[in-house]
Amino acid sequence: MADLAVHTTSIPGLLVIDLPLHGDSRGWFKENWQRAKMVGLGLPDFGPVQNNMSYNAEAGVTRGLHAEPWDKLISLAQGRILGAWVDLRPGVSFGATFTLEMGTDKAVFVPRGVANGYQALEADTTYSYLVNDHWSPAARESYTYLNLADETAAIAWPIPLSEAIVSDADLAHPRLADVTPMAPRRTVITGATGQLGRALQAVLPDAVALGRDALDLTDAEAVRAYDFSGVGTIINAAAWTAVDAAETDEGRRDAWAGNVTAVANLVEAARAHRATLVHVSSDYVFDGTVTEHTEEEPFSPLGVYGVTKAAGDALVATLPDHYVVRTSWVIGEGRNFVATMAGLAAKGATPSVVDDQFGRLTFTDTLADAVVHLLATRPEAGTYNVTNDGPIRSWFEIARQVFTLTGHDAAAVSPQTTEEFAAGKVVSPRPRHSALSLDKIKATGFTPRDADEALAAHLA
Repeated sequence: MADLAVHTTSIPGLLVIDLPLHGDSRGWFKENWQRAKMVGLGLPDFGPVQNNMSYNAEAGVTRGLHAEPWDKLISLAQGRILGAWVDLRPGVSFGATFTLEMGTDKAVFVPRGVANGYQALEADTTYSYLVNDHWSPAARESYTYLNLADETAAIAWPIPLSEAIVSDADLAHPRLADVTPMAPRRTVITGATGQLGRALQAVLPDAVALGRDALDLTDAEAVRAYDFSGVGTIINAAAWTAVDAAETDEGRRDAWAGNVTAVANLVEAARAHRATLVHVSSDYVFDGTVTEHTEEEPFSPLGVYGVTKAAGDALVATLPDHYVVRTSWVIGEGRNFVATMAGLAAKGATPSVVDDQFGRLTFTDTLADAVVHLLATRPEAGTYNVTNDGPIRSWFEIARQVFTLTGHDAAAVSPQTTEEFAAGKVVSPRPRHSALSLDKIKATGFTPRDADEALAAHLA
């Protein structure tokens, strides 16, 4: 009896599984889908929701080739087949073919977009497959088909198609040269009207961009009603960021709704649709007592905003497929510290800026590029710090850089303490040290641009 094992094939993501058969005089038993064991051996945790079976009364019944908008695990309850698969996804593997003669001791994991077909080699062959989405007439509209006799795929059917039992529909499907590859699962960007949302749209122009007017993330019913079918990635760039207002009664409720309730609704949507969730976090989850924060540091927020961001991070971490991208001091197109300082410089103002809070700027193009990198390279799920690189600086130092780079006298900027800044105001406590360690994101092959260089380019 063979051991349970998973093998790769010539088609990326198409996997063959050896299934041990436990037999005696009564017949046999097998574990057709055993989540813990199979995932441990490299099979995706694909979350099946429906089981289908196809009975083939005679040898020579030939079905397919159909690429469907879900993953599936195919196997046999009885009989023997030649299984055939052709990659109909866009990319270098488009048109790649794999065949396997299989009985009850094999299973094959078929990823979304790979056309699946088979020919029964024995009478009374019963074919079974698990899928991770429910069939519907609407879903069938997104199938991609390939002709069983396609000359490019050149599948060597043991029983010639001229002698096989084949439906007219399967013989009428297009040849490979006429097939439009199955589109990949869509990406949705929430918070699309914000600084980061706009930068993400620039690097992901095919993504669906949602602002608050299009979808209120705090409304659980609205999120459940939104059509996330066919969505493979949700990038949450939405957040409630009025840090000081969060310390007021009304702001406290709004911060919780925007940073916790909304995130909980997105987590539910991502879980239901097996989507990767990328969520943007903040240095405010820390108290700032260490010079540079790693991803492993426990949460220690000082204010309401930080508490809500930490709670959101904890919710996202319950998903097996997630990336929390923690950042700080974000600068993009719109209202931000650098824009404010540049405006004051142009007006001839002489601002006082805190000199006892330290960190690194994060430009939204760097942050967007890091998100794209994580989604392309798929390192281990979890939290990744992303800011620009370079020396750790105070807000005061950065303000003076802005004045100098815009052609104004840096001496016009004077230092003040956090206590002096907060005097007489309702303000959130802020971490004194906001710099984030970049070792983990660099280990994935992404090196953020130096913050000083990025600042100069931004102001230019």
